[in-house]
Amino acid sequence: MSVVDEKLTQLGIVLPAVPKPVAAYVPYVEAGGLVYVSGQLPSRDGKVLYSGSVPKAMDISTAREAARLATLNALAVVREAVNADWNRVIRMVRLGVFVQSDPGFDQQPQVANGASDLLLSIFGDAGRHARAAVGAAALPLNAVVEVELIAQIKPI
Repeated sequence: MSVVDEKLTQLGIVLPAVPKPVAAYVPYVEAGGLVYVSGQLPSRDGKVLYSGSVPKAMDISTAREAARLATLNALAVVREAVNADWNRVIRMVRLGVFVQSDPGFDQQPQVANGASDLLLSIFGDAGRHARAAVGAAALPLNAVVEVELIAQIKPI
């Protein structure tokens, strides 16, 4: 069992199956030692669980949980990309968190912390990443957040 598997077990986290794309794209592309994960929504079993804008439809704390769930979906994609061999993952490189925001809302970084904190708790220093937290007028399927991720991996 890898250190990441042990940490997931310790945290009581079971990664979901890789979400099916909702349009014309693939869940990830591997290029030059990096895995580029397509945007992931806060969904489970094909259903978006958190929708609407922040803070009108959803408070920051709940949106943070949505970012965490979307990141779990992104990690499921990374797991698939490395064929469940977490020892191939060197580090998380970049995290992009898009937050469906009401006009004037400027706390996207607080929402994005739901994703960042999860990566740090699972990967430790290897989970430290560059990040963008961006407000959006609308997101696919009315999701409150969309998370994209880039991970550096060892070649086979």
